[in-house]
Amino acid sequence: MELLVFGGTVEGRQLVEWLDGRGCDVVACVATDYGAALLPQGGHVTCLQGPLSHEEKLELVAAHRFRCIVDATHPYAQHITQSVAELGAECGLDVLRIARESQDEGPWEGVSSAQEAAQLVAHAQGNVLLTTGSKDLETYVAALLDAAERLYVRVLPLAEAVQHAHDLGIPTSHIVAMQGPFTTELNAALLRQLDISCMVTKQSGPSGGFGEKVQAAHDCGVRLVVVRRPQEQGGITLGQAQALLEERYGL
Repeated sequence: MELLVFGGTVEGRQLVEWLDGRGCDVVACVATDYGAALLPQGGHVTCLQGPLSHEEKLELVAAHRFRCIVDATHPYAQHITQSVAELGAECGLDVLRIARESQDEGPWEGVSSAQEAAQLVAHAQGNVLLTTGSKDLETYVAALLDAAERLYVRVLPLAEAVQHAHDLGIPTSHIVAMQGPFTTELNAALLRQLDISCMVTKQSGPSGGFGEKVQAAHDCGVRLVVVRRPQEQGGITLGQAQALLEERYGL
């Protein structure tokens, strides 16, 4: 049996590993080389790295006999979720959307976008730590006139992510290139080491280490600004997806 998985998340990797262990042939589509490196190599898994056009997705489906499509992409990548749903509808394939658990209330300041978060931290006092990756970094740099002095960024340990931060004027000493998720203790140590007054993060859920960041900010007395997760329609947990695949396809 063949399944098509769009991933790049912790849930996507765990699902692919689970399917591989059950002898299911999986084509896993991820956006980056780093995401590809985390997937099982060989075995029943074929990994495709890089964005695919709609036509390329149609060609991929035509070349295989997929039983269904699993969308395990990041909760903030709504455009990909929409394109996967359209692909399933056009090809007559069921789409399983894996949605992360969400904590909607807590001791933080919730905002709806990176732009809103940037305006908040632009008026904050002291050093700011971004744990939202490199994608929206330009938005924060534009809002903070003294970004080179008080903005710190935690990004994936990828050359392009570090170079992007450099290109925007962030000095090397203000770039923390690490792969999470992280423990509360490590988060707290970083906040104290860099003398952080305000941290910005996304509502990434348990698998993204969100709870550990919330606790570390609380323990260190750091202001926490959270970019809320976009509202999702439907979706099931990883465990529910595994149970459904077992029941429906006998895995």
